[in-house]
Amino acid sequence: MPQNQKAVYGGQAVMEGVMFAGKTVNVTAVRRKNQEIEFFEVPRKEIAWVNNLKKIPLLRGIVAIIESSAKGAQHLNFSAEKYAEDEGGTETEEPAGKKSGSSGGLTMILGVAVVGVLSFLFGKFVFTLVPAFLEQLLFQKAFENQIGHNLLEGVIKIVLLLGYIYFISLTPLIKRLFQYHGAEHKVISAYEAGKELTVANVQKFNTLHYRCGSSFIVFTVIVGVIVYSFFEYDSLWERLLLRVLLLPLVIGLSYEVLRLTNSVRETPVLRFLGYPGLWLQKLTTKEPDDTQVEVSIASFERMLEIERELLQSDNGPRSGQAVS
Repeated sequence: MPQNQKAVYGGQAVMEGVMFAGKTVNVTAVRRKNQEIEFFEVPRKEIAWVNNLKKIPLLRGIVAIIESSAKGAQHLNFSAEKYAEDEGGTETEEPAGKKSGSSGGLTMILGVAVVGVLSFLFGKFVFTLVPAFLEQLLFQKAFENQIGHNLLEGVIKIVLLLGYIYFISLTPLIKRLFQYHGAEHKVISAYEAGKELTVANVQKFNTLHYRCGSSFIVFTVIVGVIVYSFFEYDSLWERLLLRVLLLPLVIGLSYEVLRLTNSVRETPVLRFLGYPGLWLQKLTTKEPDDTQVEVSIASFERMLEIERELLQSDNGPRSGQAVS
């Protein structure tokens, strides 16, 4: 593929590792306690009607977020299991004849995916409703301008978000997760710049990236303030109901804004549009060490390797196959 036509890849940090999403497979690499790198490979299943939804503006954002939550839950679960094994000093052995890609394993993965989607939806509802409730409780009688109340609601959301991220980042486990998040961004940036993926080359890049999910979170706050200003309410319950009903629209519009900021990031006058998301990433990413970058590179290169193999053959890895 020519340098100017590189495929667009994304990923996420997991416990002691990084997951990268390819066109045909998602791959996670985690660093085990014995310093070996173990991989978890899940081929992507193409569903025609889902692919059609991904072509429709606004709807494609909702589909992408739900799909990302389901996908991410599988890989987070894998990394959490390996982390627990290392911390507990035990290795879970599968019964003879039972493969990770068996129907039992597939059922577990689907169950984790559903939990991941539900967790995202629950968190999104809480993060949407709590700020509205607090703003109404604290400032209802301060003034009558509803746009002003919407702005205050947005400020409360930002304060809650920044406070939450800051305090969890103080824990060693989350700090390392954020370091792997930085390693993921560095590898994608190095790849997009056409650089050879060596630790030395990758470390030269920034931990911030325009296409990050952290940026999406900021845009939901900003877009939400704008969207809510077009709708009036007469009571707290009506306000909360509006927030729930408008949530799909806010998510869809925020996704489009994220795509826009990524597409104009090389335009000097417009690149500032993505700055709010980059500022938040200063909290959600940390500088990784060389060993963490090594894991991120291993994950990305394994994903590219499988992509090439699957393009040449119909025989790919079984769903949920873990390899060392």
